[in-house]
Amino acid sequence: MSDVKKVVLAYSGGLDTSVIVKWLQETYNCEVVTFTADIGQGEEVEPARAKAQALGVKEIYIEDLREEFVRDYVYPMFRANTIYEGEYLLGTSIARPLIAKRLIEIANETGADAISHGATGKGNDQVRFEMGAYALKPGVKVIAPWREWDLTSREKLMAYCEQHDIPVDFSKSKKKSPYSMDANLLHISYEGGILEDPWAEAEEDMWRWSVSPEAAPDKPTYVELTYERGDIVAIDGKPMKPHEVLETLNKLGGDNGIGRLDIVENRYVGMKSRGCYETPGGTIMLRAHRAIESITLDREEAHLKDELMPKYAKVIYNGYWWSPERRMLQAAIDETQKNVSGVVRMKLYKGSATVVGRKSEQSLFDESIATFEDDAGAYDQKDAEGFIKLNALRLRIAAGKGRQQG
Repeated sequence: MSDVKKVVLAYSGGLDTSVIVKWLQETYNCEVVTFTADIGQGEEVEPARAKAQALGVKEIYIEDLREEFVRDYVYPMFRANTIYEGEYLLGTSIARPLIAKRLIEIANETGADAISHGATGKGNDQVRFEMGAYALKPGVKVIAPWREWDLTSREKLMAYCEQHDIPVDFSKSKKKSPYSMDANLLHISYEGGILEDPWAEAEEDMWRWSVSPEAAPDKPTYVELTYERGDIVAIDGKPMKPHEVLETLNKLGGDNGIGRLDIVENRYVGMKSRGCYETPGGTIMLRAHRAIESITLDREEAHLKDELMPKYAKVIYNGYWWSPERRMLQAAIDETQKNVSGVVRMKLYKGSATVVGRKSEQSLFDESIATFEDDAGAYDQKDAEGFIKLNALRLRIAAGKGRQQG
């Protein structure tokens, strides 16, 4: 007899999680609560309600979390200019802490004994979901069907559906994309299919959010982004909420062929994985944020941020959003953003997002000092001689002792 009476499942309404509902009911003889989050995946989430009801689910949570997702997760991450392994903007990674948080909150609200998810035993998401869950509710039981059942192929899943009268849209299933995809407001990812060969070029019709750079308009698009304390608050002077900012930049970036990425990354579980990503809005945000920081941050402050960023990126990628080290790093990062306010002008053209202007009342750029023209004594060039000699002192001493350099 199972000690699990009620379980909260992260439910998309797709084939895998629909099978999981029935499998949980059968295997654990328990009540299933479904939770479906709208984090901007671009598909209707309300149909999940009817699918869950058809499977006998009584408690169904469907929530619009777009604003919270961008405000409390995406924006804080972008204050650090975060990229993993030099390229990946962490679109999937940053969505998991929010879903984990709501799973635990719903478990507490409904008196559930466990939570469940549809992540496989080969990927990073199982780690991210469960790390978050344990950090927020240490004694929670986590059920990961892909680590327990023998339904290891699509054919077995379909056979299970037929055996248990699970409704499946067969017309859509015949047109199923060969790729494993995950989408939210920050990005859409593609894995599997021909992408499992790292030499094979992704097919053009795979991409969903962006036109190819070759097919983008011949005329550039200019956009001005207004920053307050490190976050974009307006586009072209129009105030917007965080999720509205990202939606707008996704459209502008996608229309101009911006944000495509093809990488092989190192998963936390040990294997290498090839994936393609579309992050049009995030690509623009990253370039623009570095631009506004370039005139508002002190040099050593900016350089220290750059040294901390890879550690911060690894913490998020590996699922430690709720860890003390992430909170510590976030506090340091947020402290640097107090004066990161102003406007950045971007030029979007055929796959490129180029900074063409930046201004701020907090700017540390002093034209009277930086000028190549007569600076009227603002900078005494003779001072550089002593600066250079002092910094070269250790090198001169070593050379005087006959220590050859190089």
